[in-house]
Formats: sequence, structure tokens, C-alpha cells
Amino acid sequence: MSTIHVNGRAHKVQADSQTPLLRVLQNELLLKGPKYGCGLGQCGACTVHINGEAMRSCVMPVGAVRGEITTLEGLGTPEKPHPVQKAFIDAQAAQCGYCINGMVMTTVAFLKKTPKPNDDQIKAALDGNLCRCGTHMRILSAVRQAAGVTA
Repeated sequence: MSTIHVNGRAHKVQADSQTPLLRVLQNELLLKGPKYGCGLGQCGACTVHINGEAMRSCVMPVGAVRGEITTLEGLGTPEKPHPVQKAFIDAQAAQCGYCINGMVMTTVAFLKKTPKPNDDQIKAALDGNLCRCGTHMRILSAVRQAAGVTA
């Protein structure tokens, strides 16, 4: 048994230290934000923050985590969403919604480092997040809205 810190709370988990963090978040903590996409850390659906950095939880062994984990559920609430979550809602950036966890989590970490990005910077930051539905223009619009920049 080990303890991980998720969304401001300590949680005792039963999983083996080599179990992917994503599986612990889904199976033991019953969180729905991070998604299993590729299992190889290449699509971004499983993105969480570890100490504020966007990380792929499907390839991160739970035993290697040091510090605070934040998931989509830890950013905001339905009543008071994080500004990036609100921008994605307002822009209707989700179609199937499967990629949105990764898009939002990556955007939050990106905007902390680059608060007023241009379109090329946004596209580069989200390049590792895959969306098969084709809502790329709405996602770009949502990131611009969250950053308070125009095209």
C-alpha cells in the first residue's frame, strides 16, 4: 500500500508500484477525467498534472510519482469551472469528448508558461494531443479565449 496525493487529498492505494497511474486513478479513485487512449503516452487522452507539469499517466508508474497529482476533476467544478474548462465549454470544443481531458490539461500547463500565445505556439503545444473528430478549430478558439488573445 502506498499513498498518492490527488486533487488536494491523500489517498491510500493498493496497486503495485509498477501499475500505471492512469489505472490507479480510474480503478481505485474512480476518476473519469483521464482516459485510456493509446497506452503508449502518444495521444494525450490520459494527461494529468504532476506538480503542475502535464504528464501522460498511462506510462507513469504510480510508484514513480512524487508530488501532487491534479486531474481534470481537480481543476474546477461544474458550478465553477476552471477558466480553460469554461473556454472549452463556451467554444463547444468537444465533439465526442474523448480527447478533451488531454487538451484541457495540456492547455492549462501551457498557459502557465506562455500566457499570451500566438496560434503557432498553441498548435505546437497541443501537437501531441490527438483529436479524431476534427474539432481542431474550436479547440484553437477555446485556447485563444482562455488566454484572452485573438487570431
